Amino acid sequence: MAGATYALRALVLRKTKLAESDLIVTLLAEDGRQVRAVAKGARKPSSPFSSRLEIFCEVDLLMASGKNLDIVKEARLVDAHRGLTADMEHAAAAAPMADLAARLCQPGLESPKLFALSSSAFSHAERADAQGAAAVCAAYMLKAFSFAGFRPSLRRCVVCGALLAFDAVTESRVGVRFSVAEGGAVCDSCLLFSDAVRVPAEVLSWADFLLMSTFDAVARQAPPVRVSFEVLHVCQSWAREHLGSRIKSLEFLFVSGVF
Repeated sequence: MAGATYALRALVLRKTKLAESDLIVTLLAEDGRQVRAVAKGARKPSSPFSSRLEIFCEVDLLMASGKNLDIVKEARLVDAHRGLTADMEHAAAAAPMADLAARLCQPGLESPKLFALSSSAFSHAERADAQGAAAVCAAYMLKAFSFAGFRPSLRRCVVCGALLAFDAVTESRVGVRFSVAEGGAVCDSCLLFSDAVRVPAEVLSWADFLLMSTFDAVARQAPPVRVSFEVLHVCQSWAREHLGSRIKSLEFLFVSGVF
């Protein structure tokens, strides 16, 4: 039997089929918690939930506490972020953001910055062109990792803290050593790690820009798509090492050929 009701603003991150017509939705609540709930009859065409619980939607919900999963009683659409599903480029760029948010948020663990970051990233990605959407995706992933305590060191050696004064033009062919396991760039004096690989200086320079800039600036000054993809490859390796899983939607983005 359903318990007490409560109001919740949230972003829809995942949907899972349940029984013949129900859905289990994974939500990022406004306070940063993960909430999983059942929306009964949501897969029926006539259901009021059918267009309000799509992935990327921001919604106001009336929830009822349940024994295992809460129950969605009512849903009001705040922002459908329809631009993220208008074409394959935007959908492919937005999916890794929702996927990463679902992995970072935890039941009972508040992280208000994650909700604000995700909502802002969805809004900026849908307003940007395809190149900008890919850049916003890369920026979001770097920022989300940082909020979760896994911030990469891009400008300083992760071992000794020395500033890496690399130039994106003159050293782009040589590259900078980068260790995912150790947490970032490594100077030549501290090169003791077998997993450190060469990453083009241009890529790390852009990654630092994406991490430190607002989404407005990222959308205005988006790097070339190839550079955004290189940064996203670093993010995929980062997720494998520090989250223990790969982002499947990133794998699709790399092989889909939509960009």
